[in-house]
Amino acid sequence: MFQWKEEYKLGVDFVDEQHKKLFEISNRAYELLNNSLAIDKYDRIMEIISELKDYTVFHFSQEEEYLAKNNYKKLLSHKIEHDAFIRKFAEIDLNKVEYQQDAYILEILEFLSKWIIDHILVRDKHYSETITKEA
Repeated sequence: MFQWKEEYKLGVDFVDEQHKKLFEISNRAYELLNNSLAIDKYDRIMEIISELKDYTVFHFSQEEEYLAKNNYKKLLSHKIEHDAFIRKFAEIDLNKVEYQQDAYILEILEFLSKWIIDHILVRDKHYSETITKEA
């Protein structure tokens, strides 16, 4: 479902590599959704959510540090979006994870898909183009 494309590249190597890793984690959620052999997916869902949370905290801190070093003027609004992403995975509906597992995975996948389009392809592209122009 989440296939890395050249158009996602920002030209900031460490960010591009970290985005690829986020795609890999997201694909594990997609694979879990389509795994008809898995009856109870609760533990795997929680592992994926935990990994997404941990990795995005790491990635966002690295990215924000890069933006600060390059005096990116929209850093604060960028950070607010990052914080909203982290909050999404901190506010887990455990009942939904337990009793509506596939629906919850689908919700995660839809959120991640929108994030890729709205954040990486628009917001992140903007900072990479802005910083490149100013360099």
